[in-house]
Amino acid sequence: MIQRTLSETIRGKLGTGKAIIITGARQVGKTTLLRELFSDSNEVLYLNGDETDVRQLFEESTSARLQAIIGNKRVVVIDEAQRISDIGLRLKLITDNMPQVQLIATGSSSFDLANKVNEPLTGRKWEYRMYPLSFAEMVTHHGLLTEKRMLPHRLVCGYYPDVVTHQGNEKEILRQLSDSYLYKDILMWEQIKKPDKLLTLLRALAFQVGSQVSYNELGQLCSLDSKTIEKYINLLEQTFVIFRLGSFSRNLRNELKNSRKIYFYDNGIRNAVIANFAPIEMRTDAGALWENFLMAERVKQTAYNNLWHNSWFWRTREQQEIDYIEESDGILRAFEFKWNAKAKARPPKSFGNNYPNSEFAVITPENVDEFLL
Repeated sequence: MIQRTLSETIRGKLGTGKAIIITGARQVGKTTLLRELFSDSNEVLYLNGDETDVRQLFEESTSARLQAIIGNKRVVVIDEAQRISDIGLRLKLITDNMPQVQLIATGSSSFDLANKVNEPLTGRKWEYRMYPLSFAEMVTHHGLLTEKRMLPHRLVCGYYPDVVTHQGNEKEILRQLSDSYLYKDILMWEQIKKPDKLLTLLRALAFQVGSQVSYNELGQLCSLDSKTIEKYINLLEQTFVIFRLGSFSRNLRNELKNSRKIYFYDNGIRNAVIANFAPIEMRTDAGALWENFLMAERVKQTAYNNLWHNSWFWRTREQQEIDYIEESDGILRAFEFKWNAKAKARPPKSFGNNYPNSEFAVITPENVDEFLL
């Protein structure tokens, strides 16, 4: 069994009188984590918001009705809670009227679950995001040397639990996962009328990983206006398919101020979108895959370790650039990502001159543990 980092965090919040909210894409292991956490308990009530009768149970429920449903269970787990109407108010009824009950709700759509629980549950919840398996979790599972050896495979197939634990079936699993992303969450909730356009957009984003993106250019590629492109990108971000990184600008007039890059939370999903599972040695996009991998893993590391920093990429109109910049405690740290361990890199002279106290490092497969552990 692969131990998940969030397991101990959630265990430590049990019995604190607050609801626990866990968001994350489908199939990242939310339900598995909770079932393992309560494997020795028969005092847990599991409800699945994907089921019609469960949704009906919560419609116009009073605290008395909810008490009857819960009975003498000490823990209530509601999976895919975003499917339940007015879920925030339902959760509030339970936390306010049944303090003896530990309530845990999971959701695969941040835009529906998080937005609907924030106001009703202000001060009444702990909220966490769960991701596919991480580099750090796999290092804990079978050691640093083994996981470093697996990097070429991870860059192509990613870290979804089913993918990691079912070697040989990666393509089939990723194909199903990518369909689930698009059709079960985004298209169902927003009733998007042109799913083919969304697929075209997703493929365009997959080919532009590591590059700046322009909503106008994407709109031309997809035959959509820029506002619709922005809406679709928001939806893809809020269902944990992609995430954005803005540009850093502080002193230089020629620094790009409003640019953005877009990354996928998982390399396997990115490659499934473009139907390319060729080995890393045969690919022309190895550098982009390495950058996407490191960015997604840095997001996981930051979230799971409760770190706090601002993050950007940096680029000028003269095409000088740095892949990734973090700022915390007044210190700027700049990083270049190189899949080729022998590649050399140094910060652009203009960056060094204008940010003389910044730190700089090149991250390759040889020192990746320094960046992700």
